[in-house]
Amino acid sequence: MTDRPWLFRTYSGHSTAKASNELYRSNLAKGQTGLSVAFDLPTQTGYDSDHVLARGEVGKVGVPISHLGDMRTLFDQIKLEDMNTSMTINATAAWLLAMYVAAAEEQGADITKLQGTVQNDIIKEYLSRGTYVFPPEPSLRLIGDIAAWTYKNTPKWNPMNVCSYHLQEAGATPEQELAFALATAIAVLDTVKVQGAVSDEDFPRVVGRISFFVNAGIRFVTEMCKMRAFCDLWDEICLERYGVTEEKMRRFRYGVQVNSLGLTEQQPENNVYRILMEMLAVTLSKKARARAVQLPAWNEALGLPRPWDQQWSLRMQQILAYETDLLEFDDLFDGNPAVDKKVEALKAGAREELKTIDSMGGAVACIEYMKSQLVNSNSARLGRIETGETTVVGVNKFQNGEDSPLTGGDGGIMVVDPAVEQEQIDRLNEWRDARDNDAVTAALAGLRAAAREGRNIMPASIECAKAGVTTGEWGFAMRAEFGEYRAPTGVGKAISNAAQGLDDIREAVDAVSAKLGRRMKFIVGKPGLDGHSNGAEQIAVRARDSGIDVTYEGIRMTPEEILKRAVEEDAHVIGLSILSGSHVPLIEEVMDRMTKQNLSIPVVVGGIIPDADADLLLAKGVAKVYTPKDFDLNKIMFDIVGLVGAEDQAAA
Repeated sequence: MTDRPWLFRTYSGHSTAKASNELYRSNLAKGQTGLSVAFDLPTQTGYDSDHVLARGEVGKVGVPISHLGDMRTLFDQIKLEDMNTSMTINATAAWLLAMYVAAAEEQGADITKLQGTVQNDIIKEYLSRGTYVFPPEPSLRLIGDIAAWTYKNTPKWNPMNVCSYHLQEAGATPEQELAFALATAIAVLDTVKVQGAVSDEDFPRVVGRISFFVNAGIRFVTEMCKMRAFCDLWDEICLERYGVTEEKMRRFRYGVQVNSLGLTEQQPENNVYRILMEMLAVTLSKKARARAVQLPAWNEALGLPRPWDQQWSLRMQQILAYETDLLEFDDLFDGNPAVDKKVEALKAGAREELKTIDSMGGAVACIEYMKSQLVNSNSARLGRIETGETTVVGVNKFQNGEDSPLTGGDGGIMVVDPAVEQEQIDRLNEWRDARDNDAVTAALAGLRAAAREGRNIMPASIECAKAGVTTGEWGFAMRAEFGEYRAPTGVGKAISNAAQGLDDIREAVDAVSAKLGRRMKFIVGKPGLDGHSNGAEQIAVRARDSGIDVTYEGIRMTPEEILKRAVEEDAHVIGLSILSGSHVPLIEEVMDRMTKQNLSIPVVVGGIIPDADADLLLAKGVAKVYTPKDFDLNKIMFDIVGLVGAEDQAAA
């Protein structure tokens, strides 16, 4: 008997709800069997599109959803009762789920039939992705509220995707990915149990609805073994820790997006083969096969993929599922001694890490520990690429090749029209003008009361959605009750000697510092809402290890705040990292503010920046622009030291 294929998804959303709806309906017509919604950063972090921190971010990495009207448009002509929808949303998961439920009700759907997932994994946001808002305790409470509400009202809905995907993107080893994700799931289920909103009798049903969202890297045999280890360890935890006796409720159910970290800007056509091999890791083993797969596009190291690029990735899934005989066989690896040995080794390593986390008080208490471990692991990963210990074809080996015809013409990527932002703001203002403000005020008061009094947040959030409350209003009402949080950066003060080849850099830093009369000062900042901080962290760590006095305060800073800190600390260089596509407006604002303040500090910029944008930024006065192809961190450090030396000579 041939097995049913997994759900085919494409992670997508851009510009506007209308444009994203057109993309979704087009993808479904091509054979996609589920939706995976990408939201823009203001939506993910609870801001309206006209907030100061939203500048340049609207519609860039996903679709802006400011209110129920946007949600209606997003799913126009898509029957939600029949759809399986995954929403990558975390801090504002309760709000986006509330709007989804309200939109489904407007369609006449029986909400007990709704199927899908909200990611709702806030711990990994603190560790790697950066779209957190509230402190850990209220954030876990919100996850528990969603779990308690969905199992009664939308029993086919997964209240949480424990997300190890971004842990690997942040540098996690397989053992760390296993342990940190499982520790997160334990923290959430323990919270649900303590809340008491779910009876002991029903608790196994809640356990059975917890799903996972994992990563699969290029070492696809190890990655396949990791998936089998996940299955075994989750079964063990559900049985031994939570007493779940029904085997079905202990199944490790997961979706996957294969690795984006390993996609290269150089020779980007090679990424097609990387994506294919990584997909094999989550499909070959029947025992550990993904329930849903979404593949990145070959050009994601260059910018946003076009519909054709996403179609190419979808066809890869369809060919494997429908043209090959993979789904006709039982598990191909049961009883394989090499596989069994690797699985047991991964489980042993994960158990040791879980013991460490448990001894320190669990996942929430270990956020700083886990963050520092990820930064260290990522530093080691990059070091292996720099030295050639790890081969990356087209990057540190076999660099010579023909120019790719795939990147001609439009540059091989989609560019969001800058006019989208103002158009979204105009629609938002029209929405505000047309709604019943008394109903909005009453709904927000009810929301704050529910948050303050410890009642489940979902009913009040649904009422807010129906009343016309906006994303920013929901976010600020919750901030007023719960406060805001800044996660640890993982960048310690102690200098490490792990990186190789630093002696010459340190000598150069010492020489420049001696001429300056003080230690060379480097400010690393992340303007805007982009929470992908891995690059900034690694630059800060390498600068620290090079002997530079570096300040990095983490994500979500305004240009004004970054420049204020640069002035206060009398910085010699400012480094800015932006991976959300908002680099042009945000860097332009930084440079314009520097001109007005008569600041002549060199500025270097890193991110996924197309050549045309790099030229524009250089014309605005940026000293250096770095993209993923610039993997040699030591060379970047020499560049930065050289900029300070040149500035010092010019001043003399």
